[in-house]
Amino acid sequence: MPANPAEIKRREAVARAAIKRVLGTGDDEDAATLFVSHHLKELDSAYWRKHLATANPDPQQVLDLLELRSHWGGDDETATFDFTLPEQVTNYVVSVRFSDDGDVGEITMES
Repeated sequence: MPANPAEIKRREAVARAAIKRVLGTGDDEDAATLFVSHHLKELDSAYWRKHLATANPDPQQVLDLLELRSHWGGDDETATFDFTLPEQVTNYVVSVRFSDDGDVGEITMES
């Protein structure tokens, strides 16, 4: 069954909110927090200035910059949503997996 555009938009919004909600919490040591801290260390300040008008963005600014790279899995391709930074500067993604009932089940950092 093809993906429903309205459901894709809904799950993308839910996934983004979930990523922001867990940032810096004990529930997120190996996902959004790791993704942000890794990229703040590894990417040049020129990259941040170009995209965020600051050489030293805060973690929330980095999350606001995330782009949806792909959604896949399940019968309707909405089981997993992968987010990453613009311009293909990384192979890493923040991956949000949904349960069968459409709730966020897991957030991880993947490569």
